[in-house]
Amino acid sequence: MIEPCLHRPACPACPHYGLAAPSLASRARLERIAALGGLPAPQVRSGRASAYRQRARLAVRGRADAPRVGVFEARSHRAVDIPECRVHHPLINHVAAALRRAIRSNGVAPYDDSEHRGALRYVQIAVERSSQSAQVVLVENSEAPRSLKSLAEQLQGDLGSDLHSLWWNGQPQQSNAILGPHWEHWVGPAELREEFAGSALFFPPDAFGQAHLELAEEIAQRVREQIPAGSRVVEYYSGVGALGIGVLRDGSEVLFNEVSPGGLRGLERGLAELDPDTRARVQVFPGSAAANADLVGRCDVVLVDPPRKGLDSRLLQALLESPPRRLVYVSCGIQALERELTELTRVLPLRRIEAFDLFPFTDHLEILAVLGH
Repeated sequence: MIEPCLHRPACPACPHYGLAAPSLASRARLERIAALGGLPAPQVRSGRASAYRQRARLAVRGRADAPRVGVFEARSHRAVDIPECRVHHPLINHVAAALRRAIRSNGVAPYDDSEHRGALRYVQIAVERSSQSAQVVLVENSEAPRSLKSLAEQLQGDLGSDLHSLWWNGQPQQSNAILGPHWEHWVGPAELREEFAGSALFFPPDAFGQAHLELAEEIAQRVREQIPAGSRVVEYYSGVGALGIGVLRDGSEVLFNEVSPGGLRGLERGLAELDPDTRARVQVFPGSAAANADLVGRCDVVLVDPPRKGLDSRLLQALLESPPRRLVYVSCGIQALERELTELTRVLPLRRIEAFDLFPFTDHLEILAVLGH
């Protein structure tokens, strides 16, 4: 049984904290999606619900003598301090505690949204499972490092072997975007390494990574099982290759498409680990999914894992006009999935639906949909 949360109700991150089942709204939408293929609503697969988060982006607000490191209250820029978050990996809480001490010791001013001043805006923390150490990114309100060097030195000393790597990021714009365009690598390896469903994956600090690795790894294995061995596959929104690299192990040819610089760097690092024969079955197409929508017509299987807003409109149109033999769709946006499957099921039959609770105690579900033959 999960322990009571000490930060509710101010912290809005887990609106259904303590409940084992998805919300009624999520279950109803899942039933409607399954009905598009005449399928029963699937049971939702779940994993650990406490200490499961391997990644967190935390706002830094308050004062230098009383910093708050946590998440925003609903519909506000007031940060809730969450020193004992029950869903964070313990190392995330440990790093956040060390950061609070370093802020106080060095008099670093947290960011003020209304005045667009202060130094430290956010911290991003990601835990590498094999080493149990943390990749840490300090996000400063600046185009170049100004106020965080002494804080970083204290943080490095306090964390010791718990620190995997330390990065500086500059976000000088008055914007809700967390990470900015400016980077410096201060300490440690360039990427986190994860053994993921039998494949080595690499995550630079600006690459997307799932927070619930236990269930994300299960999804990657289920995706692999849905793709016939030896297929020609295009994967859109591939990121560092968390899904597609595993598909290569079955003799398939994979065309990877990704737009983010961090995702592309991590993907190239992962592909470099492959033997030459396997690497020869890979092509990488940088750029947006929309700009590479023509790849749909060149492959037997299309694999997509888009952001929450869903597919690029040009890619959706390509799928409708030239439907592949099989479409494997991994979705973190159940509303977008329902909307798009309503169109896609006109040209491809819905064969399978699976649901995964990657975000316990929220309305979000990760859905695996398989269409075609």
